[in-house]
Amino acid sequence: MAAEDGLRSREVSAMIKQGFIPSQALSFSPSRPVTTNASSLARGPFHSPSSSPSKTLSSPSPPHFSASASASASSAEPAQQVLTRPTLFEMMSQEQHRLESSNALKSRLSKILSNAPFVNSIVANSVESDGDLGFGSGDVRLTVVSRDGFSVSMDVHGRVLAEKSRYFAEKLRRDRGVSHSVDIEISECDDLEVYVETVVLMYSEDLKKRLIGEGVDKVLGLLKVSSAIMFDIGISACLEYLEAVPWSNDEEEKVVSHLRQLQLHDSAAEVLHRVSAEPSTSSRTDDIFLRLLSGVLQAKDDKARREMKSLISRLLREEASDCSSDIDVSRDSLYHLCHRCLSSLILCLSEAAGPDEKKRDRGTLMAEIAREADNMHWIVEILIDKNMGDEFVKLWADQKELAILHSKIPTVYRHEISRVTAQLCVAMGKGLILVPKDTRLSLLSTWLEALYEDFGWMRRASRSMDKKLLEDGLGQTILTLPLPQQQAIFLNWFDRYLNKGDDCPDIQKAFEIWWRRAFIRQHGSELNNSHLQITVCGYPN
Repeated sequence: MAAEDGLRSREVSAMIKQGFIPSQALSFSPSRPVTTNASSLARGPFHSPSSSPSKTLSSPSPPHFSASASASASSAEPAQQVLTRPTLFEMMSQEQHRLESSNALKSRLSKILSNAPFVNSIVANSVESDGDLGFGSGDVRLTVVSRDGFSVSMDVHGRVLAEKSRYFAEKLRRDRGVSHSVDIEISECDDLEVYVETVVLMYSEDLKKRLIGEGVDKVLGLLKVSSAIMFDIGISACLEYLEAVPWSNDEEEKVVSHLRQLQLHDSAAEVLHRVSAEPSTSSRTDDIFLRLLSGVLQAKDDKARREMKSLISRLLREEASDCSSDIDVSRDSLYHLCHRCLSSLILCLSEAAGPDEKKRDRGTLMAEIAREADNMHWIVEILIDKNMGDEFVKLWADQKELAILHSKIPTVYRHEISRVTAQLCVAMGKGLILVPKDTRLSLLSTWLEALYEDFGWMRRASRSMDKKLLEDGLGQTILTLPLPQQQAIFLNWFDRYLNKGDDCPDIQKAFEIWWRRAFIRQHGSELNNSHLQITVCGYPN
């Protein structure tokens, strides 16, 4: 029995060790060689071991890949950590992923080193190649170690490092005073591949050619390492590449961010010219916008005009939402375009109202009026988005001549013009345009009758018109007027709606609010004689 118990105990212990039975906690004491963190070095991410340089290598051994940093004496105290033990499946999955990642990294590193001019540099399938190429035996053992402990060693040439890198030149100058052969270890590397490839690039005579076909992310990594080790030729080659190749939106953000972090100053200026302008250029922004907007207003191709209108409107909204942006279209420029559109509308309506023998083709004239009205609608939309629409309300209210011409031509010609009035009513009803009550009353006096007359055509012919939005905006605008003016407008609307039905805006909700204000919720003694309200104010004309 004792023997069986002992056997079971050993079986359970083995199963616990193998992960088939979970244990409560796992304690481990990682041990690593003492190396200086690469990111903490003031002059770059490379650091040689703290011990004195090793003896001269009589026969440099092939570069090797290792799953962990090479063993060395460590003075660090073992850190005790308590972790929940993973399941066997999780352990197997993690190990499989680690092996796959390790093999993929080995393959990529072997490809990088396959043509490196190092003696006995390792290549894929562990085949050695003679990479002397006239450089002779390497006299510096350079070991690069990633954060997860994966390492690669290379026997490189000190004279190449010193010639190409100011950091290595200073490093080797100090260490060569102790020994002719030096061991340098680069620990805690963010990207092992990039560090190794940068070393390989130091042997290249045509860096620009070597970078052709590489991605922006890869070159940014090479630039970062080149900057850290003061590899000036590498820095210049990377910057020339970045200045010449196209960037995606994401890449643009990375390029700008990396160059600002590296603080390359004048050397990076040519690259950043793509995304930044001199103050003298920015000062002409208003002229550029004016040219673009004028081009859209005068465009001959309707499809291209619609597309560019949509594009510019979107860009202006994005610019307005960016608090850091200092670029804008001036009020003067926009109102200059408004006056130009008004002049064109008056000319078109004058021709439409003139004698038949002087008129152009009906279809051509209708299209031109609709086009000019649409231009006006678009500029007013920009004004409203930029909180500059207050001045236009008064300007539109003062267009008595245009309103008279409007009344003299058939609705089929003119209904697009009333969209501008509708647009202003919606904006005022939402509180997006704030103007005095006299201006609001003047606007309705000039254009409300025309809006009523054109509403049926607008509803049927204008796909972009939101009927409910217009009715709510019109009702709210009327309700902002003094009560006597509200009364005159609503009583006139009441008669019109009974006769026109759906061809008249439905502002019943606003009518109810006026009714309650006038006859139910009377605020003030002057409102008590409600019968007087019927005769105080006539309909505004």
